[in-house]
Amino acid sequence: MAVNRRGIITVLVLAALAFLGWRLVRPLNIFIVSDAFERPISTREVPAPLQTLSAAECGGCHPDFYAEWRTTIHSRAWTDPYFQTDWQFDNEQQICRNCHTPLDRQQPDRVLGFRDREKWDPVLEPNPDFDAGLQHEGVTCAACHLRAGKIVGVLGNTRSPHPVSLLDDPNQVCVRCHVVEGDRWDTFFRFPPCGTVAEIEASIASPGFSGELAVQSTAELGCVACHMPAMERSLVEGGEVRTVRQHLWRGGHDPQMVKRGLKVILQETESGRPGRRVFRLTLTNVGAAHYLPTGTPDRHLVVRFRLMDAEGRLLAEQEHRLVRTVLWRPFIVDLRDTRLPRWQPRSYDFGFSTTGSPPPAVLQVDVHYYLVAESRRKRIGYDNTEPTHFEVFKQRVGLPAKGVGS
Repeated sequence: MAVNRRGIITVLVLAALAFLGWRLVRPLNIFIVSDAFERPISTREVPAPLQTLSAAECGGCHPDFYAEWRTTIHSRAWTDPYFQTDWQFDNEQQICRNCHTPLDRQQPDRVLGFRDREKWDPVLEPNPDFDAGLQHEGVTCAACHLRAGKIVGVLGNTRSPHPVSLLDDPNQVCVRCHVVEGDRWDTFFRFPPCGTVAEIEASIASPGFSGELAVQSTAELGCVACHMPAMERSLVEGGEVRTVRQHLWRGGHDPQMVKRGLKVILQETESGRPGRRVFRLTLTNVGAAHYLPTGTPDRHLVVRFRLMDAEGRLLAEQEHRLVRTVLWRPFIVDLRDTRLPRWQPRSYDFGFSTTGSPPPAVLQVDVHYYLVAESRRKRIGYDNTEPTHFEVFKQRVGLPAKGVGS
């Protein structure tokens, strides 16, 4: 009996080790493939007089919208060097194409079905309608505005040359890609990557929220109100002036957008003893309903205090990272999240002695926004030509001046 018991235990231990080993090397499928984006958007029905579905074709009648789109990260969703490097590093998953090149004719293969229940292993065949030029447009006009042979828009029928369908809630377009589910034990229980809607609903629900919420209504999410500011202009040149939305979608890649969402105050506080000074930096997410930063967990904020003498030599330094830390293998676990939820101030104190030698002369405080973690950049071999971070706050305090920010 004892031998049998030892044998059973040995088998169970070996099975557990084999399972953990498989979890360490398996493909890292980190979210659930939903019905919304398991396949690309069908372009089988193209409304006359459109032919190519190129953004440039749309720009012939809508030049302002086209000019704005060309400045956006949406227009570079496929060609962005970081995305291409990251995607190739992760074995060029087909599912990524459905958001970065959402139209079926933007993809070199057709999705016929799936070999697995999770829909990560599609059955493919060459796509005779593949348009390489259209692929390079990334999230192009038709990706948001073409549905079932009609152009969808919030104004409905505007006597346009193509058929138009009324879009009651424009946020519906956003959530196709910006909501991914993660409520299974081996994916994300809390906030999936790109799960900004889950973060918004979390902040609405309660500060202590710790579970995934299904999307009940998109109308009050505020995606369009924030990322597509309203303005008065015509849809087409010479047309009736209306309230329309700018097609900019500014977010984490735009320093001004980040600065508008982040309130930063530096002030001196009571030190409690002579010969010592303390400065407090307070950050508040005042502009985003979701966390700041949001999106891929690689994005983070870094707060730095640097104390220098009159010659610019560094005397003391302090750094804080506002980041989402995730254990990816063998199981996906949120270890720590120090990002900024909306409207909840976060403060950091930096104290120092004023009697040292050499004496401190300058305190510099800065905040930087990082689009990618340096460790990730090196791991995937991303040889960036553009900066991966930018400054959103900087203040230098001359010492022994007092009363800064008070």
